[in-house]
Amino acid sequence: MIKVVGIRFKKAGKIYYFDPSTVEVQKGDNVIVETARGIEFGECVTGPKFIKEEEVVSPLKSVIRKASEEDEKQHKENKIKEKEAFNICLEKIQEHKLVMKLIDVEYTFDNNKVIFYFTADGRIDFRELVKDLATVFRTRIELRQIGVRDESKMVGGLGPCGRPLCCSSFLGDFVPVSIKMAKEQNLSLNPTKISGICGRLMCCLNYEQETYEDIRKKLPRIGSIVDTEDGIGEVISNSAVRELVKVKIKTKDGEELIREYKIDKIALVSGGFEGIIDEDEIEIEIQDSDADVKEIDELFKEN
Repeated sequence: MIKVVGIRFKKAGKIYYFDPSTVEVQKGDNVIVETARGIEFGECVTGPKFIKEEEVVSPLKSVIRKASEEDEKQHKENKIKEKEAFNICLEKIQEHKLVMKLIDVEYTFDNNKVIFYFTADGRIDFRELVKDLATVFRTRIELRQIGVRDESKMVGGLGPCGRPLCCSSFLGDFVPVSIKMAKEQNLSLNPTKISGICGRLMCCLNYEQETYEDIRKKLPRIGSIVDTEDGIGEVISNSAVRELVKVKIKTKDGEELIREYKIDKIALVSGGFEGIIDEDEIEIEIQDSDADVKEIDELFKEN
């Protein structure tokens, strides 16, 4: 077992483990640590704990010290310099007539490197831009192309639900999301309904997926025959959210009786359970337009 602390460098950023060594670090403390990029300023979000060696990415870096008042001041100054660097880079991009969108600028704590994050369609030849920026800032320059999900995480905004984006407010890392999740949750497969402002599938599709998978194992398929307290009938619809099954039963008088039953109050006679969705069952709702086809292509890109 190894003693570690969890350090985060950005709001809702990924948590990295460090060796606290002899430094007394507690949750909420600002610290100075050594990373692959150099010396960094971060916040301890996970207090000292012991984990298995295989859970650690070797070599495990150490916490150098708790942040002093001077370190706090340096960090604030870096934030001001980042805003200035952002505006300068925008001007240089326009001068070189590059088709790219600048998203964010980040100084390493020791000012040994300035990282410019941008998005672009395809590859960009920014060699001349780097030379110009290096002349202005007189330090190492890195231009890093990011995806649309990372852009949303950095910029922030409001999701379709009206709340701040999950990725920019609390999600430390992106999780895989698939179109099958939307289908298994009985959501409309209209791209505008299941995609976030980044244009990819909404991250929240993953939140309740495990619950839906468990319920679908107990839900009989539509058309299945089930035994209820009122007799044997045919399943005509079901609700995973309410865990209810709607059954059509023929009475002795020849009349049709439609009632809803809890899934634990019925027994399958013939047919099968919903289970996992087959890829062949997925049909996307699109109109016959180039814009819709392009939107679908974007939606199915790596999430």
